[in-house]
Amino acid sequence: MNLSTTYLGLPLRSPLVASASPLSEKLAGIKRLEDAGAGAVVLYSLFEEQIRLEQTALEFHLTRGTESYAEALSYFPSPREYHADPVGYLKLIQEAKASVDIPIIASLNGTTPGRWVKFAAQMVEAGADALELNLYAIPTDPDLPGSEVEARDLEIVRAVCAAVQVPVAVKLSPFFSNMANMAKQFDGAGARALVLFNRFYQPDIDLEHLEVRPNVLLSTPQSLRLPLRWIAILFGRVRAELAATGGVHHGTDAVKLLLAGAQVTMMASALLKNGIDYLRVVERELVEWMDQNEYESVAQMRGALSQINCPDPTAFERAQYMKALTYYRTEAPL
Repeated sequence: MNLSTTYLGLPLRSPLVASASPLSEKLAGIKRLEDAGAGAVVLYSLFEEQIRLEQTALEFHLTRGTESYAEALSYFPSPREYHADPVGYLKLIQEAKASVDIPIIASLNGTTPGRWVKFAAQMVEAGADALELNLYAIPTDPDLPGSEVEARDLEIVRAVCAAVQVPVAVKLSPFFSNMANMAKQFDGAGARALVLFNRFYQPDIDLEHLEVRPNVLLSTPQSLRLPLRWIAILFGRVRAELAATGGVHHGTDAVKLLLAGAQVTMMASALLKNGIDYLRVVERELVEWMDQNEYESVAQMRGALSQINCPDPTAFERAQYMKALTYYRTEAPL
């Protein structure tokens, strides 16, 4: 059974990739991910806000007035609780490259184009095989039109792609007015891959202390429906490779996304919940399904049920909504 694939021009032994999470914060975790069979590892995200606070040592800004920011800095840990300085992150890249054979993809989340370019260049210099730009921001200004938000994101991608010599993936949110058009524009801006999708962690209200607190909910297998739809729609329509993230908990989840057209399927929640060695279980389930259905390679599977290849292309569009409602009515008990 041939599980090998490529991603960002890099050869991978498997399409199962460890996405950015606390599991890749330390070298020991990265080594364990390789031993468990990960095709590549995306390091935990380096946030510009964290670096800025670490460098200036202004913990004051973590506790006063932070709710005025588009992405509240109070949702980040205090400087004593994280190790997000550039030096530590770059050292981790160097150590990982010296210790493992699988590709190491650095993850960066910035807010200003200049800092994106600066940190991206430093990551490449440290030895990162590729970069993942994590476009995670929540515009809250009612006078800021969506076109300006989109233009800013495209500017960031163009600037980073022009500044580094390694392939760049862009991790997107699904909240664009025309996702297909934006995917095409990111493709044209130089993105080698699109990672679908970023999960926006929603805050909660602590009723006992009357405080707004971060609330992290791990993904479920149902989470893969959104990336599955858009990967299937975009496959064959953009040059950029398509990576799926969110909802991969079983080998059959990976199968679905590969059939839709994913180049790789990324995992974090299932490994955080079940441990790093659970990756072996997912790979075994993937191999078993391929064997039972007479697929000899991942390449043979990819895109077989994408919109351009499936018997009913409307299944990924509005017609599916009507079919789903009809099915529910006919199947519901009277």
